[in-house]
Amino acid sequence: MTYKIADHDLILNSDKKYVLRVKDLAEKDKPREKMINRGASELSSAELLAIILNTGDKKEGVLELSSRLLKEYGEKAIISQSNPEKLSKELKVPIVKACQIVACFELGRRFFLKKPHGSVTIRTAKQAYEHLKEMGNLGKENFRGLYLNSRYQLVHDEVISVGSLTSSLVHPREVFKPAFEYSAVAVIIAHNHPSGSLKITNADLEVTSNLAEAGRVLGIDVLDHLIIAGSKFISVPIK
Repeated sequence: MTYKIADHDLILNSDKKYVLRVKDLAEKDKPREKMINRGASELSSAELLAIILNTGDKKEGVLELSSRLLKEYGEKAIISQSNPEKLSKELKVPIVKACQIVACFELGRRFFLKKPHGSVTIRTAKQAYEHLKEMGNLGKENFRGLYLNSRYQLVHDEVISVGSLTSSLVHPREVFKPAFEYSAVAVIIAHNHPSGSLKITNADLEVTSNLAEAGRVLGIDVLDHLIIAGSKFISVPIK
């Protein structure tokens, strides 16, 4: 199925793997020393983020913390997050750490990503899944929105909430607010099932129905609601 934006008069797992702490590593394998000796390209995303964060907290070492953040939030999603308070609350990290992460990626956007989304066009569920497929590997349930302009170009990608999907957790206000901020005319919503099941639940149907109805009132099309589990996806029927 190919997405079609309507014309509107008004466009308003429980198993926790042990991650070595920096102090456990050989001197040459510590992130900062590794960068100095081998170059930034040799570091993993978690190691680069560990350098930005510098220290962990009472519960986690910095490498364990950075690995968890990327695993639970997803690399694409954490790059797009601009609200440190939201990041701090959803990932249970100190606000100072959340500010460091947001500042880091904001600098990247300003210096290098002059067109972060403009070249991405999404017309089908398969194309939406290709952009979102990393969600299939996340350990927590994420609810995410892809916001499109009238040419089906991606103008914004946002993690709306982290946690089990319910109508109270996913409020239309949180879903459609970015649409107005980025002048989007349509949104594709998606969430993952860490269990690996693609079964559509009653909560999935209720959330989809509520958002589609709100979108019709606001003049913003809800084109699709994808459920992603592992390497597979399914669309929730929109009525």
